[in-house]
Amino acid sequence: MIEARFGSKVQVPESDAKKFYEDNRTKYFEQGARVRASHILVGIGQSASQKEKDEAKAKADALLERIKKGEDFAEIARKESTCPSKEKGGDLGVFGQGDMVPPFEKAAFGLKPGEISGVVSTVFGYHIIKLTEALPPSVQPFDEVKAKIVEYLKREKVRAEIPALLKELREKAKIEKA
Repeated sequence: MIEARFGSKVQVPESDAKKFYEDNRTKYFEQGARVRASHILVGIGQSASQKEKDEAKAKADALLERIKKGEDFAEIARKESTCPSKEKGGDLGVFGQGDMVPPFEKAAFGLKPGEISGVVSTVFGYHIIKLTEALPPSVQPFDEVKAKIVEYLKREKVRAEIPALLKELREKAKIEKA
């Protein structure tokens, strides 16, 4: 009913879409530097004893040595990692700054593509990180997002009309009790 009443009537000029884009560019359309990385995690529980932590660190060190000797990172991740990403050879996909815990992020963003970190300690355990790709900051061009902006602004205009429609329907309604 709402779509029938307002959908075809609501128009969004390109100038409104362009203004929304400019006003919200940093919030919605700019992306900072991002990276694609894989990791091997030797996990530890939050209540792990010092002995368990030491054993996990020793295992991570041993895995790193195997990688340095030429073993395949993804294969070791599949067999040895305790992270669910092991199913994908440790691939975590693309992430930006602020998406990971600070020690992990600092290590990942400090690598060059193809480089492998040393053992990195976080609250989750011990990681070995391989940087796959570094993506520079980017901005989505207006032409790429224009259709989405126009659709969003149309929905907002329709949403703004709903209170008036409800008031009108209530005033016209004839309610009888049986």
